[in-house]
Amino acid sequence: MELSPYFKSIVDQDPTSVVICNPEHTILYMNPAAVANYAKRGGAELIGKSLLDCHNPESCRRIREVSAWFASDVSHNRVHTFYNEKQDKDVYMTALRGEDGRLIGYYEKHEYRTRDASPFYDLR
Repeated sequence: MELSPYFKSIVDQDPTSVVICNPEHTILYMNPAAVANYAKRGGAELIGKSLLDCHNPESCRRIREVSAWFASDVSHNRVHTFYNEKQDKDVYMTALRGEDGRLIGYYEKHEYRTRDASPFYDLR
């Protein structure tokens, strides 16, 4: 998948997992955090494979349902899909759209709730 250097850098610098899929659920891109997070499931080897192969039947049904919802209206763009209490994180699916508003894919994003306690502007 060809990403502009700017967008690739933004996604690659994100410390949380980002997995980008096309509307057919093929994994197109995983940032380094996602490759590391999903290493036990194949890591970078998952790129080019179906996201649906990584999930149980109920999760696959939900992924298809959300993808169809994204495609049904340009205002349908983000869904909270999961909360992991142990890691204190939320997981979202977010629509990706072309310039014409047409659904071109979606991505999964993990957002941790843990406060960052590192010092401000620490350049060491």
